Amino acid sequence: MVSITASSRRLKVAPLGPDGTLPLLGPLPETPYDPASGAAAGLGDIGYGYPPSLHPYTAQDGYGRTLEDREVETVVLENALLRAVFLPGWGGRLWELFDKRSGKQLLHTPGTLQLANFALRNAWFAGGIEWNIGTRGHSPTTCAPLHHGIVRGPDGQDVLRFWEYERMRGVVFQVDAWLPEDSPVLFVSVRITNPQDHDVPMYWWSNAAVPQTPGSRVLAPAATAYSSDYSSITVVDPSRYEGRDCTWPARNRHANDFFFDVPEAARKWVLTADDDGDGLAMLSTDRLRGRKLFVWGTSEGGRHWQRWLTPDGGEYAEIQAGLAQTQFQHLPLPGGSSWSWTEAYGNTALDPALAHTEDWSTAVAHGGERVDELLDRAALEEAHRAAEARMDLPVEEVLGHGHGWGALETLVRQESGLPSFPTGTPFPESSLSAEQEPWLALLRDGTFPGAATQPAGRLWEERLAALDDPAAVIHRAFMAHGAGRVDEARALYLEALDLATTGLTVRDTALAHRGLALIARGRAGVVGVGGTKDARRETVAHYRTACAHVPDDRRLLAEALEAVLEAGEPEEALALLSGAPFEDPTAFFHGRLLLLRARALHALGRTQEVAEILKAGIEVPDLREGVNVLRELWEAAVSGEPLPVEYDFTMT
Repeated sequence: MVSITASSRRLKVAPLGPDGTLPLLGPLPETPYDPASGAAAGLGDIGYGYPPSLHPYTAQDGYGRTLEDREVETVVLENALLRAVFLPGWGGRLWELFDKRSGKQLLHTPGTLQLANFALRNAWFAGGIEWNIGTRGHSPTTCAPLHHGIVRGPDGQDVLRFWEYERMRGVVFQVDAWLPEDSPVLFVSVRITNPQDHDVPMYWWSNAAVPQTPGSRVLAPAATAYSSDYSSITVVDPSRYEGRDCTWPARNRHANDFFFDVPEAARKWVLTADDDGDGLAMLSTDRLRGRKLFVWGTSEGGRHWQRWLTPDGGEYAEIQAGLAQTQFQHLPLPGGSSWSWTEAYGNTALDPALAHTEDWSTAVAHGGERVDELLDRAALEEAHRAAEARMDLPVEEVLGHGHGWGALETLVRQESGLPSFPTGTPFPESSLSAEQEPWLALLRDGTFPGAATQPAGRLWEERLAALDDPAAVIHRAFMAHGAGRVDEARALYLEALDLATTGLTVRDTALAHRGLALIARGRAGVVGVGGTKDARRETVAHYRTACAHVPDDRRLLAEALEAVLEAGEPEEALALLSGAPFEDPTAFFHGRLLLLRARALHALGRTQEVAEILKAGIEVPDLREGVNVLRELWEAAVSGEPLPVEYDFTMT
C-alpha cells in the first residue's frame, strides 16, 4: 500500500520570528574571491544572471538560539520500502527518507530546526533535501511555507505537489513527489515556468544533507572537479587532492565544494556509501547536469559550524544536483517556456569493499552499476514522461497555502490581459493576506495607502506612476533600486523627500534616506577602498538621518553600523550606538549590535574594552557563513590566550 498522510512531528525549533521590513535593495553577499577568474573562466559567462538585489524580499532574521518544542506540520509518503517526510511550512523540505530494508535514515535528519545565517534571506537550517531556486545561495523560499496538495493521476498514482511564485525572478515552480507501490526510489519532478516575454536567468540546486561517518564515501561519474575552498577555484582530482582522497568527507581538512565535471553523455548521479555500502543516491534526467559534494572539514571551525547548526549532534556532508555545472552559473530560461526534469532518491546498497576501494575508477564503475540496478535510464525517462503528463492536472485536495503574492500576481496579469499561470499551480484569492491588501486597492480602486512590503515588476511600476502621491513615489524608488536602476531610484528618493511635507510617513522618510545611503555606499566601494570621500560622507550622513527618524529600528541600526564602519568612521558608529542598551542579552539583535560595538572600539584602538566584551561573551545568532570576525577580534585584542572554541568559525 502507498499512502500520503498529513501529520505533524515534534521538533525543537528556533522560532523564525517576524520577517524584516527593510527591502533587500543592496547587492547579494559576495564570495571572498572572483569566481570568474582562474579555472572557472572555462565555464563560460560566469557573470551572467546575478540579480542586482533580492528585492522584493525582506530578511528573515528575527530568530535566536533558544529552541522550543513545537509541533511541525508534515506530509508523509510511504510504501513498503521507503518513508518520506516533508515539511511544507519550511520550503517543502524533504526532511526524512527512511529505507526500511536497511533500517537506515538516508538523510541527515536532526531533531532540531536551528536557524542560522546561510540563506539569501538569512534564515536557514541544516538537514534533509532543500529546493533552491533563483540565484546562488539557499533559496528565498527555504524557510517559508509553500502551497501544497494532492494530485490524483489517471493512472491511479497520487502525487504530493508543492508550488510557489518566486518573486525575484517572476517564475512559478512546482515540485511533484510520488512513491509508486514497492518502488525502492522516491521520485521528485520539478518544473519551472517563465510566464514573461523575455529570458530569465535561472538557477536550481537540490541539496541533500547526508550522514557523515569516518567511513562515508561519495561517488560521482567524473574524473575531475571544480574545487572551491572559499579562497579560489581550481580544477582537481578529488580522489587525490591535498595529499588525500577527499571523496571521503571525513578526510577533508577544511570546508570545500567539489563540483564534479560529469561528462554530458554520462548518466547524472551522485551517491554516498557508509561502512556497509548503504547511502543516498541522487539521480536525475539529463536536464539536471551538475553534481556536487560539500564538506565541512575536520578543522575546529568546521566542527563548530556543525554543532552550531545541529546542536543535538551528528556530522553531515552534502551531495547536490543542479541545472548548471557549478553554482556560479545561471542559464537563460526563455520567455513563455518551461523546464522540467525528474529526480530519484534511494539506497544503492553498494558492495562495501568496492565502494571503498582506493581505486577511484573501480569504485565509480561499481556505483554506476548499482545505480542502473536501482533505476535504469529508460525507467527514469519513462517516469519523467508520466510526470510531465500530470504537471497540469488540478490539485484535487489542497492541504495548505504559501504566501499570497502568487494570487496577487495572478490578478494583475488578468487585469493586464496577460496569460495566466499553469493550471496545475493555482494561486487562489483565499491565499491573499493583509500584506497584499494595499496592492489590491491599487489594482482595483487606483488608490494606494502605502505598504510595508511590495511586489516587483513593470505592471506595478506603471500603476504607481499614474499616481501623484508620496507613497507611490517612494515605492517606485524601491522598485527601481531593486531592479538595479540606481540613477532613477536616486531621483525618486529625492522626489519623495521633496514631498515629505505633503504626506510621506516618518518611516518612509527614513527609508528614502536609507535608499540614498545604499546608493552612496555602492559608489564608495567595498570597505572604503576605491571610493570617493564624498560618497563615504554621503553614506554616513543619510544613515545618520535615517536612524534618527526611526531610532527603535535595530535592523536599520545594524545595517547603518556596518556601512559606517566600512566608511572608516568608528566614532560615528559609537555615536549611533549610544542609544542602544546592552544590559538585556535577550533583546533583539543584542549579539549583532554588541559585535559591531566591539569592531568600532577595535578600529579606535580601544583593545582593552574589546577584550572585556569578548571575555564576557558574545553570541550572534545570525553570524554570516564565512565571516570570521570573532576570531580576528580575539587575536587582535586578547594576547597570550587561546581562541575559545565558540569563537572559531574558520572555514579555510
